[in-house]
Amino acid sequence: MKIEIDEGSGFCHGVVNAIRKAEEVLCDKGGESKSGQTVLYCLGDIVHNENEVLRLQSMGLKTINHEEFCNLKGKKVLLRAHGEPPSTYQKAKENEIELVDATCPVVLALQKKIKTQYDQYQKTGDRKAKIVIFGKKGHAEVNGLVGQTEGSALVVENVADAEKLEAEGNVSLFSQTTKSLDEYNRIRSVIEQKIRDGYTCNFHDTICRQVANRIPNIRTFASRHDLVLFVSGKKSSNGKILYEEARSVNAHTHMISSTQDIDLAWLTEEVESVGICGATSTPKWLMEEIRDFLSK
Repeated sequence: MKIEIDEGSGFCHGVVNAIRKAEEVLCDKGGESKSGQTVLYCLGDIVHNENEVLRLQSMGLKTINHEEFCNLKGKKVLLRAHGEPPSTYQKAKENEIELVDATCPVVLALQKKIKTQYDQYQKTGDRKAKIVIFGKKGHAEVNGLVGQTEGSALVVENVADAEKLEAEGNVSLFSQTTKSLDEYNRIRSVIEQKIRDGYTCNFHDTICRQVANRIPNIRTFASRHDLVLFVSGKKSSNGKILYEEARSVNAHTHMISSTQDIDLAWLTEEVESVGICGATSTPKWLMEEIRDFLSK
């Protein structure tokens, strides 16, 4: 039986950078020491993969929520690749928290674009103008983007949401970096038709191509195997999207989070080729662990 790991799967650059920064602090003993172990706080899961989070927790990474963050004083806290709203930076300053900022450069650039557009609307007094963000409501990255507009941006999750949008003035459309490019274009078409005479809509294609390109790649990879094991954490939005793409071309695609989820009944005599792939939050070492399990 042939077993292949998709070379295009695994951490994106933003996640790689965040984990590298966390390991640097933990390995250099730059965090808070408790019983001989270095402790670095992380605001939210550093990556949406339970196995990688547990690995870093064993090194001293402590995941906290925003309420716990607000109660910290003088600690060192890592901001993950998803980014944070301005209020988080303000609270860190008030509580003398040292930030290890691992915001993805692509997300950071997007935050600045939205802030610039928002400030422009404020400066001109354009009260009817709307900033619209295509993304998942409540997602960490989206919360950071909405924060650039003092909470005034509208979030649309799909075409149905876009159809309900009332465009009474100028509109600026942005997108969460990990969303589908095809879906973004469909939403753009809907909003274009809603713009009234005399008003404009600025469209900003802010989707990360490293992530967007994984959709056609994952479809090609899944199509050439008899069985596909898609490795992803349950919290990964990107994982759910890519899994559905793989499954759309290969019905024998199963989502798993570890070797414990593998059903050996899937390995029938007809299965001559197994493909192992994953999300942008899936560590390579986990896919290799699954490969080794199947080999044995």
